[in-house]
Amino acid sequence: MGLMTGKKGIIFGVSNTHGIAYAIAQQLFNEGADIAFTYAGDVMEKRVRPLAEGMNAKLIMNCDVTKEEEVKAVFEECEKIYGKLDFVVHAVAFATREDLMGRFIDTSKEGWDIALGVSAYSLVSICKHAEPILNEGASVFALTYLGSEYVVANYNVMGVAKAALESSMRYLASDLGKKGVRVNCISAGAVKTLAASGIAGFGKMLKAATAKAPLGRNVALEDVGRAGLYLASDLSTGTTGQILYVDCGCHAVYASIEEMDYICKGMEV
Repeated sequence: MGLMTGKKGIIFGVSNTHGIAYAIAQQLFNEGADIAFTYAGDVMEKRVRPLAEGMNAKLIMNCDVTKEEEVKAVFEECEKIYGKLDFVVHAVAFATREDLMGRFIDTSKEGWDIALGVSAYSLVSICKHAEPILNEGASVFALTYLGSEYVVANYNVMGVAKAALESSMRYLASDLGKKGVRVNCISAGAVKTLAASGIAGFGKMLKAATAKAPLGRNVALEDVGRAGLYLASDLSTGTTGQILYVDCGCHAVYASIEEMDYICKGMEV
C-alpha cells in the first residue's frame, strides 16, 4: 500500500522525462496513484502518450488550456472514467521568446495575453471545471517560480504571469476550501529541465543558485517530485493557500558572500 493507493487524479503539462511535471507523476505513480494525462496538439501527443502509457493511464487526452470547451471536456471524460478525482496538477506555462528577452517594458500586448492566459488563467479554468468532481479532501497544486517576487533576467512577463498564478491560487484556496479542497503552489528553484534550457543565461542562474543556497546545491527533479507527492497526498491535509519553496533555501537568502564580493568589486565599502 502506497501513499496514493486508491487516489485518482490528472496532470496537465507533462511533456518529457526531464521536466518537473514528469518527476511529480513518477512519485505519484510509484505510490499507487491512478493518473490521467493531457497533451496539447499532435506533436506533444507523440511525446506524452508513451510516458502516460508507461504509467498505465486510462485517460490521455488533448487539451488546449486556453479553450474552455476543451478543459470542460477533459473533466467530463474524467467523470466517466474515474467518477471523482483526488488531485489535479497544473504544470502549464508559456511565453513567447521575444517577450522573455530584453526589457520588460517592451512586452507586447499579445505576448502579455498569451503568457497570462496560458500560465495563470488556466488554473482558474481548470479549477472551475474540476470542482464538480473533486472529492472532499482533494488537492490542487500548480508550479511557480521566484521570478514572481523578484526581478529575474530573461524571465520578464513570465514573472508577472507567475505572480498572477500565485494570487489566483490563494483566491481559489478560499473558494474551494469550503468544500475541503486544498490549493497550493510549489516554487521550485533553478533546476535542469528542457523548458529551463530555453531561458537565456540559465547556466549562470544555476551557478548563482548553488552559491546562494544554504544547502550548497541546486535542487533536483526528485526533490520537487517528492514535494508534489506531499501536496497530493493526505500528508498535507492541513496545508492550503501556501507556496512551498523547494529551492534548497535560495528564496531565504538575499545574496551569498561570493555574490556580494562580485557586486562590490571595485567599490569602496
